[in-house]
Amino acid sequence: MSTTPRVILTVAAVILDDHGRVLVVRKHGSSTFIQPGGKRAPGEDALATLARELDEELGVVLDAASARRLGEFQAPAVNEAGCTVSGEAFLVQVSGTPLAAAEIAELAWIPLDPPADFPLAPLSRQHILPAARALLGQP
Repeated sequence: MSTTPRVILTVAAVILDDHGRVLVVRKHGSSTFIQPGGKRAPGEDALATLARELDEELGVVLDAASARRLGEFQAPAVNEAGCTVSGEAFLVQVSGTPLAAAEIAELAWIPLDPPADFPLAPLSRQHILPAARALLGQP
C-alpha cells in the first residue's frame, strides 16, 4: 500500500481590492479560508480553470491579460484529509463584485500579510501570499 499522499492540482487567484487587501474564501463545512480558484479539469489550462472557477464561485470575470504567475506551491490540503494540494497561483484582476456562490460560504478581505490568528490555509499563508508580497515589493 502506498503512503504517498494524493496530490490535488488547483489554480488559485490573488485578487486585491483598492486598499491592498486580498480576497479569501471559505467553503461550506470548512472553518479555514483559502484563495479563490479550484481544481483543473482534464485538458484545461490554468487561466481557463481560473476563469471558470471565479465565475462559478464569485460571479466575477477574470481579466486574463492581467494575470501574473506567482509560482506553483504545495502544502497539506485543508479540506481533504491525507491529501496534498499543488496550487499554481496568479495575481489577477477581475471585473464585477465578488459574491459567495456555489460551494463558497463566506468571503473576507484580509491584509496581504494576514494576522497570525486568522484561519488561513497553509498554502496561502506560507506560499501564495508571501509570493504576492514579493512580486509587489512588499516585505
